[in-house]
Amino acid sequence: MQVLGKKLLYLIIMLFIISLISFIAINAAPNSFFASGQLNPNITEESIAQLKAIYGLDKPLYVQYFSWLIAMVQLDFGISFASGSQVKDEILSRIPITLIINVISMVFIFFISLYLGIKAALNKNSFFDRFTGQLSLLSFSMPSFYLALLLVLIFAINFEVLPIAGLHSVPDDGSLAYYLDFAWHLILPISIIIFSGIGSLTLYIRSLTIEILKSDYIFFAKARGLNNKQILRYYILPNLYPPVITLLGLSLPGIIGGSVILETIFSIDGMGLLFFQSALAHDYPVIMGILIIGAFLTLLGNILADLFLLKLNPNYDGK
Repeated sequence: MQVLGKKLLYLIIMLFIISLISFIAINAAPNSFFASGQLNPNITEESIAQLKAIYGLDKPLYVQYFSWLIAMVQLDFGISFASGSQVKDEILSRIPITLIINVISMVFIFFISLYLGIKAALNKNSFFDRFTGQLSLLSFSMPSFYLALLLVLIFAINFEVLPIAGLHSVPDDGSLAYYLDFAWHLILPISIIIFSGIGSLTLYIRSLTIEILKSDYIFFAKARGLNNKQILRYYILPNLYPPVITLLGLSLPGIIGGSVILETIFSIDGMGLLFFQSALAHDYPVIMGILIIGAFLTLLGNILADLFLLKLNPNYDGK
């Protein structure tokens, strides 16, 4: 409970710092949604002043920030400049698909990297080890947007075996065909996130496993007659889980941030595409809402990783 209390306090402090930095950065941007000519070429300065008064933008920045902060604590992120709807409603309608894509991707990244890294370490200097190394180098050196365009060109345009964009090609009738079609549309974006995420984690697991295999307790385990499966289960995996889970938690910002690019390329109505559209429209309430929720999900993921590590190791102090 003490570790959980520290982590919750850390989450609150970090959210406050992130909100302050985000607010300052957005207000320092050169362009504004209410700039003359941005809404209507014929709009007058008086009309712009009236709009700013309606949204509270005519007040000093510190007043705007604390007003927004108080509203945010009450889960009220304000009203979208572009659509006029509640920011909270817009984000809640988009966040499920982003979470589905990222959670599924993280699960696959964890198990695929664990398998490849351990097998490469157990077969050091073999063909599989060299192949895994080259695949990992290709993984984290290739930009995700380039890989996305390449796979769209191959599988969606040339061979026409996968959908090019969107989430559905059939009407929402609740049938099995509808959900299979939904899963079919997610193959490309999820595959890209997985391929972009396994590279560094696989190499890290391989390196860590090699160091574990050099340990004295592995030597004594073999001397006691334990086979490879027993050594893997009782010695290698328990020593791999804590650092791997920690590293996976630290990679959350990159995975969530990558949603902006992939959802834009594949026209997926998620939080990433909403962020991109809001940035183009200078819709600052929506941008601030997405930044805060994205930061909250990242920090929450790290807290869950720490709690899982505490479950594996009761002596873990969360530091």
